[in-house]
Amino acid sequence: MRKTVLSGMRPTGILHLGNLYGALQNWIDLEKENYNRFYFVADWHALTTGFDDANNILESTINMVIDWIAFGLSPEKNTIFIQSLVKEHAELFLLLSMITPVGWLERVPSYKDQIAQLGKAKTSNYGFLGYPILMAADIIIYKAHYVPVGLDQVAHLEFTRELVRHFHNLTQTNVFIEPQPLLTKVPKILGLDGRKMSKSYGNAIYLSDSEEETAKKIKVMFTDPRRKRKTDPGVAEECGVFMLHKIFTPKETQNEIKDACSKATIGCVECKKKLINNLNSALNPVREKREKLLNKKEYVKEMLTEGSKKAQDVASKTLEEVRDAIFSAKRFRKA
Repeated sequence: MRKTVLSGMRPTGILHLGNLYGALQNWIDLEKENYNRFYFVADWHALTTGFDDANNILESTINMVIDWIAFGLSPEKNTIFIQSLVKEHAELFLLLSMITPVGWLERVPSYKDQIAQLGKAKTSNYGFLGYPILMAADIIIYKAHYVPVGLDQVAHLEFTRELVRHFHNLTQTNVFIEPQPLLTKVPKILGLDGRKMSKSYGNAIYLSDSEEETAKKIKVMFTDPRRKRKTDPGVAEECGVFMLHKIFTPKETQNEIKDACSKATIGCVECKKKLINNLNSALNPVREKREKLLNKKEYVKEMLTEGSKKAQDVASKTLEEVRDAIFSAKRFRKA
């Protein structure tokens, strides 16, 4: 039997380079492997901290999936679906909530960090506290063997694994699979200000940005702080501009830039010009495809509806096993 890979993204709208190369590129690379692949829009997860902005979720969903396809994710090779169209996720979330100790949720590493970042007004709800359970349900309902994640998500996946063991111990069954992480090749892409690229930081380069907008952003991007003057040697590996060179610039030229930076024979302005040319050359075909898809939103909606039906076929079978594990099968079916 083929193993299964699953991952998802919150519908935050248009994607930036951090999303594309930190996560999506990994999904596309996995198309070369012999896996069952499920990728979903995590719209219920978006509600945990954005319930007051729910009116924008549908539009954000369509825009995000358009970026997925434009970048190269194939609807023919992957099952692409919307979380909320597969109601089985919600039932499994409910059932798992009954056996999850509150203390487990409160010790999830990102819990206190998110409260500090977003404030209590957006995080004082059960949905936010319980989102690791929903995330676990998303994964294990498809019996996923692997989940493509960044290093910052490994602890969340360990929560899922622990919950699987807890369920099996309580029910004396073996319904689920303990998922393993598939670490992304590009763990972090720095934004314009030197922090991790993020929409919330306002430091991102978006797929929707024009050539001119992209060039303008690269020109103001932070570089190695050691290089206050052109004659100061730098360390390319610690520079956000060079991190992008490692994605968009041919290997031979990368080595030349790295060596020239360490010897201070190239300035940051010249280095950025090279990046602008290479980045725009790589993104232009994707931008063109994106523009065409913006005129085919009905096709995208139909594809998501069909993908959600395929996902539901798999999820419903797993949920039947879960019900049988928790209840007497005969008693449950009579109810």
